[in-house]
Amino acid sequence: MCYGHNQSFSRNSLRSRSHDGENEDSLVVDDLRDRLAETEARLRRARAREAELSRRLEQMKRFVSVMEIMEAFLERRFQEQKDRIDRLFSPVSTK
Repeated sequence: MCYGHNQSFSRNSLRSRSHDGENEDSLVVDDLRDRLAETEARLRRARAREAELSRRLEQMKRFVSVMEIMEAFLERRFQEQKDRIDRLFSPVSTK
């Protein structure tokens, strides 16, 4: 007789092994569901972050556009002021 090998394979022992397999399968399924839920939650957070970044990018684009308009305006005003000063200080031509 070998040590540890004196088990009888009754229907009850086979059923318990079958239930253990079902229980193990159930645990695997639960684990996969948990992992899927975590992945979906991360995806939702990533999409929310992407939406926030897109919104901020659009705000920055509008800001840059306004700054470019202001820059063009100020350059034009500067050139007008410079031209006016140049006319004031230029010698008057007498004909």
